[in-house]
Amino acid sequence: MNNLFDVSEKVVVITGGSDGLGKMIASVFVANGAKVYIVGRKAEKTEAVAKQLTEAGPGCCYAIAANLADLDDVERVASRMREFEPEGINALVNNAGTTWGAPLDQFPVKGWDKVMDLNLKSVFYLTEALLPQLTLKASDDEWSRIINMSSIGARFIDGDIASPVYAASKAGVEQLTRILAKEHAKNRVTVNAIAPGWFPTNMTGTVEWAADAWKESNPVPRLGRAEDIGGTCLFLCSRAGCYLTGQVIDLDGGHAL
Repeated sequence: MNNLFDVSEKVVVITGGSDGLGKMIASVFVANGAKVYIVGRKAEKTEAVAKQLTEAGPGCCYAIAANLADLDDVERVASRMREFEPEGINALVNNAGTTWGAPLDQFPVKGWDKVMDLNLKSVFYLTEALLPQLTLKASDDEWSRIINMSSIGARFIDGDIASPVYAASKAGVEQLTRILAKEHAKNRVTVNAIAPGWFPTNMTGTVEWAADAWKESNPVPRLGRAEDIGGTCLFLCSRAGCYLTGQVIDLDGGHAL
């Protein structure tokens, strides 16, 4: 049990790692001794978070500034990882995402493209760009890991749907996860997805009445916490999660029920 969930010295890349769920996940990996690279759009903010997490230790964290909706930046991230980690990486967490709220009959093309480019297209192209790095670390006993971030909104409509393109992009992430899991088993890489419920982030907002309504209706009557999302990722990237692939885990306190 002492090493079943061990991720110390593993090399993990986390996109959208300077805020929200990505920062929560990065903090848990660093606290458990991993070497983490967080990718964020804003260089100064991403570097500040990396410094903060490294100081907390015992692992370490490094920042890479990139806009993953831009395929040139996707390739630049892959190039930097080849430079920084020539022996490969153990895990990739595709967490970067965005949303756009507008009525169905007024939804702009630029909103559709922005969400799809970051939430879905970047997941596919960054995964393929980093696959050689993941394969380098993979062995028969210890496969490399990919975690894609979905949402319970990919399959459930709970009240008013705020962004149809967000829901569609996350549904795409879930099916892409299954396809990549089957395809990359030959490369000794597992691919799973997590579908979070309500976690307090900038994306979910700070509307107290909506958060209270969530808690009142949930079997587990609270919002998600850093240890919930970080612990699930820790499990998926450790020996404990090595026999799981092609799955979507609803991390929502039972809300989907």
